[in-house]
Amino acid sequence: MPQDYILARLLSNNAQWASDVDKAEPGFFAETAKGQAPKVLWIGCSDSRVPESVVTASKPGDIFVHRNIANQFHPDDDSALSVLTYAVAHVGVTHVLLVGHTSCGGAQACHAAAHSADGHGHEHGAEDALGRWLGPLTALAREHEDLTALVEANVRAQVANIAATDVVRAAWAQGKDVQVHGWVYDLETGRLRDLGVSVGKAGAV
Repeated sequence: MPQDYILARLLSNNAQWASDVDKAEPGFFAETAKGQAPKVLWIGCSDSRVPESVVTASKPGDIFVHRNIANQFHPDDDSALSVLTYAVAHVGVTHVLLVGHTSCGGAQACHAAAHSADGHGHEHGAEDALGRWLGPLTALAREHEDLTALVEANVRAQVANIAATDVVRAAWAQGKDVQVHGWVYDLETGRLRDLGVSVGKAGAV
């Protein structure tokens, strides 16, 4: 059975990339196979237009990653908490980046829902998985008329959620210099913006 063109292209591109890297940096893959020690955890959106390694010109092994719809960090989300725990307690990450982006589809849906006449302006109800996931963001959207302002407010809220976790608090209590930062990626320019909301063991950074 012939392979789907999209998948075949991905495999072909990967083979070419691996060959190019091996020529430019012989032994690179053998070295990365020995282990990882990234200093950055990137918690971002699943949006295909914001690939963290690409937009930061990073290599495999540079960034530990967790991505989800609308770059949320829910205090009761075991997936995000397990990533944060492993990154901080075992990998040795010292910088946690919560990264949102402009023109975020999740933020747009929540903004529309929050400002519709009946409060249910998008196709996902509160009872399905996506509706439940976006519930806190929809509530936040009621406080913001501007979409970019909502994106930034969402980043600030998630930074606060991360900083309040037992994982980060324990790291600070142990004297670890773990910092949590809030950034926004501008799709229109390709640039990252630091919102200036960083927090560390001594408070604001």
